[in-house]
Amino acid sequence: MQNYRLTLAYDGTRYRGWQRLPPPAKTVQASVETALGEIFGQPLEISGSGRTDAGVHAACQVASFHAPKRPTDEVLAQLRRLLPEDIGALTLDYAPERFHARLSAVEKTYVYRLWNSDRPDVFARRYRAWEPRQLDCGAMRAGAAGLMGTHDFFTFCANRQMKKSTVRTLRRLDITQEDAELRFTLTADGFLYHMARILVGTLLEVGLGRRPAESLPALFDARCRALAGETAPAKGLWLMEVRY
Repeated sequence: MQNYRLTLAYDGTRYRGWQRLPPPAKTVQASVETALGEIFGQPLEISGSGRTDAGVHAACQVASFHAPKRPTDEVLAQLRRLLPEDIGALTLDYAPERFHARLSAVEKTYVYRLWNSDRPDVFARRYRAWEPRQLDCGAMRAGAAGLMGTHDFFTFCANRQMKKSTVRTLRRLDITQEDAELRFTLTADGFLYHMARILVGTLLEVGLGRRPAESLPALFDARCRALAGETAPAKGLWLMEVRY
């Protein structure tokens, strides 16, 4: 059996997320596994670099799986024909035997897209969140600076029963603006359940003047999800890069 590395892009709008769920739930993982099973003539299980939530998009999701050895260009061409239009197979390569899409990852980058205008953007409504109230970008950048580094991110995790370590290193949290679109770029050695969206939701409260930027570092020691901001809508989040 050959180990493969597959890179995918997908529009998460119609899916209940990445992770396979019992039918009739539609998930990205199940859709890809069904297509690969047809190609190889046997059931296959794939592992993704991360479990994106329902409605979250990916420009670069990495998956790994074992299957009989076949030319990658032929398998890729067949996969592109079989997958639905909102899931794209970008690349397929042979991988070292010990490569695992999730366990081998050392860093991930997400981008959160937000339309900050009282004028709705009808055509991009599935791919970015909308906040019609004016945001203070300077205050949000000051708040983001206080979240950088290695911390216990339990406060920013939606899984209150999390038993594993919630310490992560947030290496980048930039906020850029182009016209009315804001982009929050987050890079870390790993992300907890809803962590990226809770961080963005907390910064939005800073931008709306609901909490001071300098108050954010105290949230780490509090270890209380209720003290952080709301979870930002899923449709604004994009998995952009996975590094190995």
